[in-house]
Amino acid sequence: MRTVTVAENAGFCFGVKRATDRLEQAIREARSGERIYTLGHLIHNETYNESLRQRGVDAIGVGDIEAVAERADGAHPVTVLVRAHGCPRETVQLMRRLADSNPHFHWIDCTCPYVKKIHKIAAECDAENCFFVLIGAAAHPEVVGIMSCFDGEKYVFSTAEELESSLSQWGDDKLHKKSPVMVAQTTQNLVNWNKSQQIIKKLYTNAQIFDTICSVTELRQTEAKQLAQRCDCMIVIGGRESSNTAKLYEICRSFCGNTVWISCATELTREMFSTAQHIGIVAGASTPSDEIQEVYKTMSEMKENFEELLESQCLTLNTGDVVTGTVTHVSDAELQLDVGAGVTGYIKADQISNDPAFKLTENFKNGDEVEAFVIRVSDIEGVAELSKKRADADKNWQSLVEACESKTVLEGKVTEVIKGGVVINYNANRVFVPASQTGVPKDGDLSSLAGATVSFKIIEIKQGKKAIGSIRVVQRELRRAQEAEFWAGIEVGKSYHGTVKSMTSFGAFVDLGGVDGMVHLTELSWKHIKNPAEVVAVGDELDVFVKSFDPEKKRISLGYKTEETNPWNIFKSQYAVGDIASVKIVNMMPFGAFAEVVDGVDGLIHISQIAMKRIAKPADMLEIGQIVDARIIEIDDEKKKVSLSIRSLLEEAASAAEAMPEDYVAEEVEEAPAEEQ
Repeated sequence: MRTVTVAENAGFCFGVKRATDRLEQAIREARSGERIYTLGHLIHNETYNESLRQRGVDAIGVGDIEAVAERADGAHPVTVLVRAHGCPRETVQLMRRLADSNPHFHWIDCTCPYVKKIHKIAAECDAENCFFVLIGAAAHPEVVGIMSCFDGEKYVFSTAEELESSLSQWGDDKLHKKSPVMVAQTTQNLVNWNKSQQIIKKLYTNAQIFDTICSVTELRQTEAKQLAQRCDCMIVIGGRESSNTAKLYEICRSFCGNTVWISCATELTREMFSTAQHIGIVAGASTPSDEIQEVYKTMSEMKENFEELLESQCLTLNTGDVVTGTVTHVSDAELQLDVGAGVTGYIKADQISNDPAFKLTENFKNGDEVEAFVIRVSDIEGVAELSKKRADADKNWQSLVEACESKTVLEGKVTEVIKGGVVINYNANRVFVPASQTGVPKDGDLSSLAGATVSFKIIEIKQGKKAIGSIRVVQRELRRAQEAEFWAGIEVGKSYHGTVKSMTSFGAFVDLGGVDGMVHLTELSWKHIKNPAEVVAVGDELDVFVKSFDPEKKRISLGYKTEETNPWNIFKSQYAVGDIASVKIVNMMPFGAFAEVVDGVDGLIHISQIAMKRIAKPADMLEIGQIVDARIIEIDDEKKKVSLSIRSLLEEAASAAEAMPEDYVAEEVEEAPAEEQ
């Protein structure tokens, strides 16, 4: 039976993943016109580095930094990322100086924390009575960076034999003049490192030895050794420049003669593993998980599918097997299948779908092939109880793992609301979303999500096929995308339809679709108001326009009142000097009364224009709230003032009465009731 085993610790180590994650974040958050560079190749993987170049991320050398920094300006800011291997101390000092002098030049230190630790050891142990020894590759970027942190006497040895040979050539004088401080490159071979320690300890009782090999490197090398011991073919995946991949190849080669080193799936050939029965796959710290999966997939597609071969060799059926059977009978209660090996399989309806409305007779027919998980086998009866749901879940589990690694957005239905979160059904797998990752506010009602179809990401895969998801992270990314699109299209004068989100004493905040803008108190109304609540309420929909904006501070000033709603313009469109208006008395002063002509425009009725006779005060003739007719006698456009007159109308009425014929007046008197005469 042919087996293929992928090492559990294959692929990106902590430091490399940390560096690539930071780069992806920088790419996502890049401003318009921003250029992103890596100082040297971020990781030793040709395929990955080529993908970065295609996305516009170029690798530069130390000699290019100053020129790149000089070109950085407001329209084209620059960000440089230091790779996981780190860089020399002088380079760090240079970038700090350039960043201090140019606000548009930024750098991000992605040096692996394990490497940083060795930098610190070298700097703190730098003393006149010490010499520094590093076991590693002298030309490797990690080693170059570490050695720059020790100013005194220092040496790099690639092997224990080289260390022993050099020490043996030193005279007693030099040999015992100083105390050694010894460290290892993080990806150093464990055997070589152990031999080096023994050599130093024999000669120096006061040696300071720091075990600086990355713990993941130790696990990776130990696992590679164990896997190579039980396999007859080993595939090592990694870039040709990768030091840790080279170490893995050496280890595997020493235990398995049929070991091949490839950088990507396209380098695979059928001859590499065609005769092997047990194949192992290991990968260096700079190998992305999707590249490992591609190698596995390519191997499976070459000449034969290992899983199909396994199934074809099975002569018996066992609980836990996954089989493919042909449908021989369909009812709404169950399916019957021919699964070979003289066994009839059956699948109950509840082992096919959780949907009670799902009809087997409408979805299956004789001759269909169905893949199912074996729940129970009865050799006596010659039947096997099967589950399509379980097989689907197992088959689709890998898609969840891949979705977690690739940060793919998925879509599923919330099927349960439980303590601490909700459960999403995705391709027959349960995904738990903690309450903090649902997007529902703290202490909010999670039941509002029940039955909803939501977009989510897998953020963690746990042992026992447990997947942890997040709805909130997708919502956050969507908001960022909407925000980026919004800021790319904003301009002064542009109109938006928004919703009042909140209010303060100085204005109202309006949600424009993921981005908030503020309408100042003075922009809400043409009238003087003391509080936004006099005009709007939270939840109101408004048509607003951009007055000004600051992309860096993320501030937008909005306008709401327009010339069309300007009360003065409304007044001017309805009235002119000489027109008579029905006005409302709204205020009184010793010199006259103010009356509202239209909402937002008041006119003054001077005390001399209230009556035909002299009065002491406006209140002698008028009262607040009274509606009276008045003539517009003056309009001051510049000062936006209106003068009104009641007296003008009274005088006009009196003149009209005086001009009335005497016989008409007499008739009126005669017709009056007797008691009035």
